[in-house]
Amino acid sequence: MTTEERLYKLEGIVEGVMATLPERVTALETRMDLLRQEIKAELVALRQEFKDDMAVLRQELKGDMAALEGRLKEEMATLRQELKGDMASLRQEFKGDMASLRQEFKGDMASLRQELKAEMGALEGRLGEQMASLRQELKGDMASLRQELKGDINTALNRLMLYFSALAVILALLTLWR
Repeated sequence: MTTEERLYKLEGIVEGVMATLPERVTALETRMDLLRQEIKAELVALRQEFKDDMAVLRQELKGDMAALEGRLKEEMATLRQELKGDMASLRQEFKGDMASLRQEFKGDMASLRQELKAEMGALEGRLGEQMASLRQELKGDMASLRQELKGDINTALNRLMLYFSALAVILALLTLWR
């Protein structure tokens, strides 16, 4: 093969590479845009899911608090009715017992408040743990997506650099043969 034939062959290769390079770069850009859109969609979905979960938890907490408050009011109303009935008929006879009953009632209320506070604290702790777990999962997913995207970008840039290096070598050889 003569030098001139080699030169024509190299020019053909360079023209082929130059013809396909924009398509490959465009395809790479399209793929990167699709990956960005997928990541954004995943983030939006995760945020919405997180918001929905938080709204459900808030509603459940409100419902539990309302139910507990209602039961407490019912119990207090029932106890008041019982106390009024007993006090009307036995007021003079049970004054001393009434004082002890009041103390017992206060103790029950205090222990009920303590239990309620402990349950609320436990619920807040579980909610905090779930939130921390969800944050960790989200951070892990984001980190892995970032790594994948970085890897895809690095691979594409490496290929692009190889194409440019090959083009530079070919152009240098063409320049030397002329």
